[in-house]
Amino acid sequence: MAYRQRECLPKDRTIALRTPLAFFLISVGIVAAAWWWLATPVTLARAPIDAATKLECVSYAPFRNDQTPHDQTLIVSPQQIAEDLVELARVSRCIRTYSIDNGLDKVPELASRVGLKVLLGVWIGRDRAKNALLIDTAISLTRQYPGVITAIIVGSEVLLRGEMTVSDLREIIRSVKPRVDVPVTYADVWEFWLRYREIGPDVDFVTVHFLPYWEDVPVRAEDAAAHVDHVRLQVAAAFPGKDILIGETGWPSHGRMRDGALPSRINQARFTSEILDRARRDNFRVNLFEAYDEPWKRRWEGTVGGYWGLFDGTERKLKYPAGAAISNHPFWKLQMACGIVLCTLVFAAALLTLRGRPSPPRLAAWVAVAISATTGGILLGTGAEKMFLESFGIGGWLIQGLLLTAGILAPLLSANALVSGRALPSFAEVLGPPNGRARSFMTNVLGITLIVTTLIGVETALGLVFDSRWRDFPFAALTMAVVPFCTVALLNSPGVGARPLAETVFAGLFAAASLYIIFNEGVHNWQALWTCAAYLVLGITLWRPRTVAVVETALIATASALGEVTPARQVSG
Repeated sequence: MAYRQRECLPKDRTIALRTPLAFFLISVGIVAAAWWWLATPVTLARAPIDAATKLECVSYAPFRNDQTPHDQTLIVSPQQIAEDLVELARVSRCIRTYSIDNGLDKVPELASRVGLKVLLGVWIGRDRAKNALLIDTAISLTRQYPGVITAIIVGSEVLLRGEMTVSDLREIIRSVKPRVDVPVTYADVWEFWLRYREIGPDVDFVTVHFLPYWEDVPVRAEDAAAHVDHVRLQVAAAFPGKDILIGETGWPSHGRMRDGALPSRINQARFTSEILDRARRDNFRVNLFEAYDEPWKRRWEGTVGGYWGLFDGTERKLKYPAGAAISNHPFWKLQMACGIVLCTLVFAAALLTLRGRPSPPRLAAWVAVAISATTGGILLGTGAEKMFLESFGIGGWLIQGLLLTAGILAPLLSANALVSGRALPSFAEVLGPPNGRARSFMTNVLGITLIVTTLIGVETALGLVFDSRWRDFPFAALTMAVVPFCTVALLNSPGVGARPLAETVFAGLFAAASLYIIFNEGVHNWQALWTCAAYLVLGITLWRPRTVAVVETALIATASALGEVTPARQVSG
């Protein structure tokens, strides 16, 4: 009889392995299908940029990498500017500049060599002496390159920034007009043109900025071109007899959502295509914002500020070549492959843990492993992409890197815990007094990963509460981490015991922050809703009661000191 039982063990184990194998194949299939769907390309009826039909004009700034106009000592080399203008001349007839500092006074000369016209911008502000110097330089350039500079834009959004009064601005514009033979204008957002209509008589044409993403009530990308056209007609009606130039309009390719306005490659290409099509059909002038991505803006405007360009800011290549299908994830095959590898490693970790068990785990454990593996496999590519796009400065890279690392480790460690029946440790079991700490290495690593996830979660949640305008939503990497932790908390919780104080406080903080973020961001912002859902799942995980090893270890130590014999027990971890 004993022989027959031993003979059946391999067969039982083979049957037991069919369950994880089936879940593994399902998980890999879901990961592959998800990435295939996410990367589905679109082909627009009108190419965003087509060399055969050149753009009317495009905003240009030459700054690359760490270069910034806030560095007063920076002089961008003419060679660097010339390289950009050669590329821009292939797709546009004109460029708009914003300043003549930092070497930009060389733009008219270099533009003349490649056949580009220039809308010359003069960046004025509070410094009256500097304003006068810049205006003198601009006038001199206009006289020197009369066939290249087609207009002077005296100031850009100086009223919006509150750096000048309307009367002072009008005085400057009126002082410039008699000194040049080209049209003079001022540029600002449409709301300020409608608010300060008295500027209209002082300019030769009205230069208006339309950035639907940044408006007080953001507009969805699908509706943005129609919105711009509609408001353009309102501005035209407010300034009868004046030509209207859309001095800035565009859409970001990366960054955080604002209400229902989603930055993405497809949305950027779609908006560009639609607004240019309307301009051609209704015969109005458009200057697109902007030529190249500008990484330096991320410091002041968040991730989204650096990705308005039609050209990539690093490689200086056109993002959407004519005739090419456009995908939000051009590297999706690599992202899918990395996700499948992580999915495989999660199941491998569970199977390796299974070798040390006398009996297979319950079905719920394999379901939880599959959920963790699938979630991580789908989101790893997005989390890595967001880390490279959104990290800025040492602090940004540290936070993003730690969160993504936690997102990778969490499903691996949780798979081990789920199969072994190990519960999540409390913070005190990991960081408390030596005699109360968890004794298992794997439990300590699991606990440290949970603590790191919690602390980064707190930092990002408070940031979205108190400084939300520029903050990105860490939904991908955060979800990778919290879903596995939650499965362990739900399946392997002891069901009795105290709720540790620190975990309870953090759980309450996540609940309160989530409610405020949803209220502040609106129900149309799915990135905010997703992130808040991840915060709430993490809060539920922390709220679950657990056996605190500190108390139990103290009791064991007391009993041993009295010489009492205590029965063997399985300590959590």
